[in-house]
Amino acid sequence: MSATSPIARLDDVRLDDAYVPAPGTWDEMRAADGALRPHWQYLVDTLRQLGRGGIETRWREAHRLIRDNGVTYNLHGDSRGMSRPWDLDPLPLLLRGEEWAVLERGLIQRAELLNAVLLDLYGPRTLIRKGLLPPELVDGYSGYLLPCHGIDIAGNRPLVFYGADLTRDADGHWRVIGDRTQTPSGAGYALENRVVLSRVMPSLFRDSHVHRLAGFFRGVRRAMNRLAPHGADEARVALLTPGPANAAYFEHAYLANYLGYTLVQGADLSVRDGALWLRTLGRLERIDAVLRRADDCFCDPLELREDSLLGVPGMIQAVRAGNLTVANALGSGVLEHPGLMAFLPALCRHLLGEELLLPHLRTWWCGCPEDRAFVLANLEHLVIKPAAARSDAAPEPRVMFGRNLDADARARLIARIDAEPHRFVAQEEVTPSTAPVYMDGHIAPRPFVLRSFMVAEEDGYAVMPGGLSRVALAQDTPMVSTQLGGIGKDTWVLATEPEREETLLGLHDAQSPAVVRESDVSSRVADNLFWIGRYAERAEGMVRLLRVTAINLTARSSFAAEDDGIGCLASLLEALNEQCQANVPLPIGAEPTTLIAPTPAVLSLITDLERLGALPQTLQALNQAAWSVRERLSSDTWRVINDIERHLRRLTNQAPQTLNAALDVLDPLVTSLVAFSALTQENMTHNEGWHFLEAGRRLERGMNLAMLLRSTLVAVSAPTEEGLIVEAILGVTDSLITYRRRYQAGIRVGALLDLVVQDEANPRALAYQIQELERLVDEMPRDALGPVRTAAQKGVLRLITELRLAELDGLAQPDDPAGSRRGALAQFLLDLETGMATLSDALTAQYFRHEEHPHHMLQHRLR
Repeated sequence: MSATSPIARLDDVRLDDAYVPAPGTWDEMRAADGALRPHWQYLVDTLRQLGRGGIETRWREAHRLIRDNGVTYNLHGDSRGMSRPWDLDPLPLLLRGEEWAVLERGLIQRAELLNAVLLDLYGPRTLIRKGLLPPELVDGYSGYLLPCHGIDIAGNRPLVFYGADLTRDADGHWRVIGDRTQTPSGAGYALENRVVLSRVMPSLFRDSHVHRLAGFFRGVRRAMNRLAPHGADEARVALLTPGPANAAYFEHAYLANYLGYTLVQGADLSVRDGALWLRTLGRLERIDAVLRRADDCFCDPLELREDSLLGVPGMIQAVRAGNLTVANALGSGVLEHPGLMAFLPALCRHLLGEELLLPHLRTWWCGCPEDRAFVLANLEHLVIKPAAARSDAAPEPRVMFGRNLDADARARLIARIDAEPHRFVAQEEVTPSTAPVYMDGHIAPRPFVLRSFMVAEEDGYAVMPGGLSRVALAQDTPMVSTQLGGIGKDTWVLATEPEREETLLGLHDAQSPAVVRESDVSSRVADNLFWIGRYAERAEGMVRLLRVTAINLTARSSFAAEDDGIGCLASLLEALNEQCQANVPLPIGAEPTTLIAPTPAVLSLITDLERLGALPQTLQALNQAAWSVRERLSSDTWRVINDIERHLRRLTNQAPQTLNAALDVLDPLVTSLVAFSALTQENMTHNEGWHFLEAGRRLERGMNLAMLLRSTLVAVSAPTEEGLIVEAILGVTDSLITYRRRYQAGIRVGALLDLVVQDEANPRALAYQIQELERLVDEMPRDALGPVRTAAQKGVLRLITELRLAELDGLAQPDDPAGSRRGALAQFLLDLETGMATLSDALTAQYFRHEEHPHHMLQHRLR
């Protein structure tokens, strides 16, 4: 390999000999004369010691941690959907502490300036009256929200959080290329990057004396508590997310967990009496502050975008009444107008009496005649942007490079600029600086952008030491964006002395009373947890039944009616047909003991994602429900969810062609499903949410068991066949060992019913499920003024009474003249199935279709 190659192979050459940045570009690791920058020396020495194999090992470990932790960033159009893993470079970006201190001062000044501009635009508007800002620039921009004008802002801090996108020019000077004032995303990914990288390279992290991030997030909590109407530690804060379909939904759930906030969607909230309330189970709970991750125009369909399904009608009125703080303030998106940069130097001198410390890209707003003339004369050297908010459906691309326009495109653009000049902004084109990136077994320079984050303090702003760096995959790219397929990079600000380890949990006054929160389980969360329990149990029961059926199928070479065990196989297939609610009937012949090559249909139930009711659809539904309550599941539980999803991809993307191959996937899948159930049982606090997850599990297990028994035992078979059927049922219900120890007189239907129907000590028995449901339903929240027994309590009481009074010996006997059918057992099991379905409907009506009762909304308690 040539020594001048821009790529360094660790095994072939020294890293600092072969790593050559592009000419005329600032590189973070190497100076223009080729010398290694001193603060990179320790990292480079460490990489040399590790070698390619060591770096590969740490790269794989980082990706394993990201996968196990469920760290995702959802690119639109990506085939992996919500499961697309976050991409992280194992090499950090290094910044000297002295250099960072200078950059920090510029960032704080810029945040103060933008906060002052925002206060003025939604207050006295003196900047417009004095001619410092053109009214067309503000009032003609969709990001300026007129309904928010005149609202008093808590602490005069409408800009609570601020993000600045930075790069260096060819001389190494930092330049702001974008202001993020709407919902600056990425802080959660920066934190996760730090967690992962500090684990895969602990010695390097410790010895590099890296500034910690926990202090910044403590500042976030202080800011939200300080600005909330009721102040201090008693403020209830919610993080508002657009939902699981959002690209950064992982970050929303991650930050909510880390900060201890309730993750909510618009449908979880309601405005009543000028305040914001969270719809929880049977009551409403007051929300004092909202950390929003939805764009402001979507937050209130009553006064802003009426087509929004993401916000809460009346939110602006709650803010206007002084009963709610929203961060950032509604309307802060106006500061993202790209044309505003052209006026910031003059605004800084006017508002702060200072020169702007941190320069940005040179900007021309075409609404100004002089700027428009310059832009049209220099179009091929500029980057053109429409002056449209992110939420707008822009008819043209977000960014147009003048040098890439052909004659027709150039003429069309000029015509649009002439027609509506105030809708276009031009900026100078700057080649981003580069940093070393590990990719495809090599280290190479790649363009990067650093997003820094700030949070409002009482007397200024605090800056996160570092931030989120994003790297482009191609060396010649003019843009760096995670949405365009870039990767993340941890940013280390190096201190001169060892940094003290910090956590988010700061020290508090020992005399301060502990604040105990009421449950914050919303109706939506409870509904999703309920269905997580049902889908997990449905999948486990389906896998167990499929395994027994597949083993039975693979043990025979023909399907003749006279073959031994053919009746057992027919019963199992009938049970599959019932449980999977198959829209394509399994190939069972007209006679109960005549089968037509059932293997393809069974494989279809295991591998076909398009088949309604099949195993892949059930696993997919479990995954989607889990994503909707991502913040409620622990890291260990989420690892198991990821395992289940990997098994799903193996079943569908690498569809097994034989039943033996399918069993190789089903065996570890059932282990993962059992692990999921165990973790939710042992690791989840048994609060209101857990009660609904567990109720869903018990209901599904009970209904599946009743369906299994009805499908296999109602028709009376020959003694040998019936023995095989009973043994198969015991295998599906995982009760074979208990049966053999307890009932040594042989295989009997009556003994089976005693074990799997009426034994309240058997976790796989029907009676155990109903007994647990009785306890769970009794402990669910109730209206203190409601009836003595709810519909759900009455339903479960009927079920447990029927079970305890049932005469199993009589139910086990045939009751038709021909002695071929157990009609009473069929009716008994059908009644139990119907009763459990009715109980499910009662829980849905009582808890998941929320009705508000404002005069009792704070009096409902868990009983």
